[in-house]
Amino acid sequence: MGIAVSGWRLAHEVAKSGHLGVVSGTAMDAVLSRTLQDGDRGGHYRRAMARFPSQAMAERVLDKYFIEGGKDPDTPYKPIPKLTLETARAGQELAVVGNFAEVWLAKDGLGEGGVVGVNCLEKVQMATPTAILGAMLAGVDYVLMGAGIPREIPQLLRDLSAGKVGRISADVVGGTSRHYITVDPVDLLGEELPVMGKPDFLAIVSVDQLASYLYRDPDIRPDGFVVERPPAGGHSAPPRGKLQLDEAGEPVYGSRDEADLQKVAALGLPFWLAGAYGTPEQVAEAVRAGAAGVQVGTVFALSHDSGLAPEARAQMLERLRTDDLTVRNDPRASPTGFPFKVATLEGTASQTEVYEARPRLCDLSYLRQPYEREDGTVGYRCAAEPVHMYLKKGGTLEDTEGRKCLCNGLMANIGLGQHRKDGYVEDLLVTLGQDLAGAKELIRRYAQGWRAVHALQYLQERLPVVRLASV
Repeated sequence: MGIAVSGWRLAHEVAKSGHLGVVSGTAMDAVLSRTLQDGDRGGHYRRAMARFPSQAMAERVLDKYFIEGGKDPDTPYKPIPKLTLETARAGQELAVVGNFAEVWLAKDGLGEGGVVGVNCLEKVQMATPTAILGAMLAGVDYVLMGAGIPREIPQLLRDLSAGKVGRISADVVGGTSRHYITVDPVDLLGEELPVMGKPDFLAIVSVDQLASYLYRDPDIRPDGFVVERPPAGGHSAPPRGKLQLDEAGEPVYGSRDEADLQKVAALGLPFWLAGAYGTPEQVAEAVRAGAAGVQVGTVFALSHDSGLAPEARAQMLERLRTDDLTVRNDPRASPTGFPFKVATLEGTASQTEVYEARPRLCDLSYLRQPYEREDGTVGYRCAAEPVHMYLKKGGTLEDTEGRKCLCNGLMANIGLGQHRKDGYVEDLLVTLGQDLAGAKELIRRYAQGWRAVHALQYLQERLPVVRLASV
């Protein structure tokens, strides 16, 4: 769904109904800092921060970012520390508190039966250890991760739950030595570290071969899988083999890109299906295939409980009513090189003229790629940053073509877009899944839009009981 679209309110509603509600664990440092600068209407994040184990850390974040009554709308948001292999302590603290707050709010009032997960991207490695630590401090029940091969997450969860230093390897382009990203719970929170339970880990995979690889070794084995098909929203795995594009310029997927569900089921771990499983018929099909349930995004992203800004949701619902909503799988949009689904909407970066009018810059920098310089030190670059800067850092011109700033666009989607000193306001860049059948049926039933509970009721119409995840 993108940054904070599957936010705490949506996850809470799904979990309250007896299913797995999942919050986004991406860029929660930016979400928290900007929400506090906007005055934290309703006081929700401050309520969560009052329950954070280290009140000294929470107070440092509040003192830095909270503005009573909110900042002037035209005033730029304060910058936050950028992610590096060794993110500054202030940045680590902000990320830990932000992820804690999001999970705590999703779980607040649920009781023992409420189950909440956090979804992180393997591609955003430099944010992973602190994000998961914050979520674990809030008692998160599941960690989900895709957009890569998350082989080190099970060990990270074991180490953090034991109060040990957690680390994962960093992918450094041209690296001649191993690099790691670490988080030290005791260093951050002190010797009186609260007990943390180890959440279950669900690896998001696209093919059965990856599931088999992760299952083979007990040290990297997840507790289950989400098997995600190409139509799913956000990032998706590139087609296997040589990339081919259709007449619309979208990647062509074939039978090699579909998981063999019998082989996944034979591993004996629970699995959920995702990517075009947003109708009652598709849910029933998933369960018949042996799945524990489905992961659904689009019908929840468009619900009134999601974190989408009202204007973005309103435009998409109107296009649904007129059957004029399209989602393109753009092979160039993401700086990561993974195809990325983009909803075609007026006045957003999905339009060529809007994209070309945006000044290229990289200030949030979540998708920056570490690379090794000639002198052995590590630098950072993003294919969506100014072209001359990317080339100076050893990147190629071809890699910059068509790249969009997902970080700033996704923040704008939730009403937290940057207002720059020169008057420029960040444009939206909305991601959805390409299967809109469920959303079209829901807008037919609920002309003014629907709530998460309506989507849950709809999805279960062909089943007496099914476990669902909104991600």
